[in-house]
Amino acid sequence: MHVIHRFALLLKRLLIGIVLVLVWLAAYNIVISSIFVDRHYIVGSLVLWILTAYIFLPRIHRRLSKLYLPDYFIGRVRTADGLLGDPVNLGINGSQRQLIRSMNNAGWQQADDVTLTSSWKIVKATLLRKSYPTAPVSPLFLFGNKQTIAFQQEVDGNPAQRHHVRFWKTPSGWFLPGGHTVKWVGAATFDTNVGFSLFTLQITHKIAEDTDIERDYVTHSITSHNASASCEIIQHFSTGYHHRNGGGDRIKTDGNLPIISLK
Repeated sequence: MHVIHRFALLLKRLLIGIVLVLVWLAAYNIVISSIFVDRHYIVGSLVLWILTAYIFLPRIHRRLSKLYLPDYFIGRVRTADGLLGDPVNLGINGSQRQLIRSMNNAGWQQADDVTLTSSWKIVKATLLRKSYPTAPVSPLFLFGNKQTIAFQQEVDGNPAQRHHVRFWKTPSGWFLPGGHTVKWVGAATFDTNVGFSLFTLQITHKIAEDTDIERDYVTHSITSHNASASCEIIQHFSTGYHHRNGGGDRIKTDGNLPIISLK
C-alpha cells in the first residue's frame, strides 16, 4: 500500500507537470496571437484551458484522491474533485429552523443553490461589481454530502469579497473526536477575491489565509445577536496547521473548535 501511495503521488505530480507545461504553451500562444491577431490561436488556447481545468485535471484528482485520502472524518471538507478543502471550524447544536433564524438575526443571508442561472448571475455581478447578497457558494463535501445550507455576507456590495460559512447536518449517532455531539458542523472562510485554482486552474474565489478570524467572526455574530445562544470551545480539536485548501490557498488555524448552542 505504501508503494501504491508513493506511485500515485509521483504520477499525480508528473501529470500536473505535463498539464502546467501545456497551459504555459497555451499562454504563450495567446501572447503570440495577440501580436499577430490570429483568432484561431485564441480559440484553441481557450478550448485547451477549458478541457484542462474542467475535465482533465478534475478527473485526475478524483481518481488519485481516492487512493491517498482516508474516507472518514479528519476535520477537513472536500472539493467536488476530491481534494482536501477548508477546515471544519464550527459546531452547532440546534434545529435547522433555529440555525436559519439565528443567522438571519445576525445579518447573514442564505446562499442560493448553484444553478446555471445563479452561476451566470454571480459571474455578471462580479464583472460589473454589482451586489448579489444571496450569491451561491461552491459545493464542498463532508460525510459524502455537499453542504446542507450556506450563509454569506457581502462586503461593500462586492460579490468578489464576502464572509461565508457552510453547514453540514451530522449523521445520526455520530460523535466528534473526543465524544462530543453536535447537530451541525461548519466551515467558515472569507473570500478575498476571484482567481484561479492552483490545483485545477478553474476560476474560483480565493480565501484569506487565517481561517480563525472568520471562525471567530461567525461565532461572535451569532452569540452577540441571539441572547439565548451560548458557546464553549474545544481546545486543540485539530492540528494547528493545514497548509493549503482545495483551491491551493494557504490556510492556517489554531485548531480550536467553538460549539454554539442555540436555544
